[in-house]
Amino acid sequence: MSDKIIVILEQRENLIKKASFESVSAAVKLAESLNLETEAVTAGDAIDNLADVSKFGIKKITHFKNSGLKNYSPSAYTKIFTDYIKENNFGYIILANTSFGKDLAPRIAARLDCGCLMDCVDLQINDGKVIATRPVYAGKALFKASLNSNVKIITNRPNVFKAVIVDQPAEPSKNVVEIDSPDLSTKVIEFKKSEGKLDVAEADIIVSGGRGLKGPENFHLIEELAGALGGAVGASRAVVDAGWRPHGEQVGQTGKTVSPNLYVACGISGAIQHLAGMSSAKYIVAINKDKDAPIFSVADFGIAGDIFEIIPALTQEIKRIKS
Repeated sequence: MSDKIIVILEQRENLIKKASFESVSAAVKLAESLNLETEAVTAGDAIDNLADVSKFGIKKITHFKNSGLKNYSPSAYTKIFTDYIKENNFGYIILANTSFGKDLAPRIAARLDCGCLMDCVDLQINDGKVIATRPVYAGKALFKASLNSNVKIITNRPNVFKAVIVDQPAEPSKNVVEIDSPDLSTKVIEFKKSEGKLDVAEADIIVSGGRGLKGPENFHLIEELAGALGGAVGASRAVVDAGWRPHGEQVGQTGKTVSPNLYVACGISGAIQHLAGMSSAKYIVAINKDKDAPIFSVADFGIAGDIFEIIPALTQEIKRIKS
């Protein structure tokens, strides 16, 4: 088996994403336990914060550079990373379980004919083997697994593994590889996002609304509470399907999986598909008029009552305390 771990870093708009720093810390911790070397690799054009990766314990960083790689290209990224992994004989490949990681990891696994464990929430070492824990059955149970293939791919759930800055980070060895003609047969043309709004996949605080809000005209209550808390706005699938909110805000099995420090569910009954996307939040607060709603079974704090009375009062009190 190879004695090296590689972390594939995700960049967007010339910045390495927060979830990738979490992947780096997870890889560094494994490397220390298994006595392995670690390296990071990314693709893109100019990347402004690439050197920050060294703060989390990575000493060698390889950047495949081309203006056509600024946005994600499944064809180009898969070929570039697969070739590099083969040439350098890496044993472990780690990346974040974002939309980028969910698409890229299986592509690389297919080309390397190796095992792949997705959406892991814990990594432990047992007799020299990495034991990964991941949710199954829509989050109702946790499953422990290990891989027997020579190369092993692991994706970590964002906001679960903490990005830890090391005490004395070494000066990174940065290797820039110019790519002349990347395979751009498939590529992302552009990213569209709501200006000034946080992404639920990366937010530490999320306030989500469901059908209990009765209509899109009442979602300003969720936005105001999220604004007071400094958090992102989320939504249930029913709300998104109804056209009340954009799909980018959907939390759940068919939306985004989130693990914030605080998740506030307002008027959300707690269908199993929704719980699968947010049950790993550190603290869950549920507000619902139905005291028997399933959401209360996973909530740390529950308020049974009229959300149209509770949310404005809660928003006002938070603003008062902050002022």
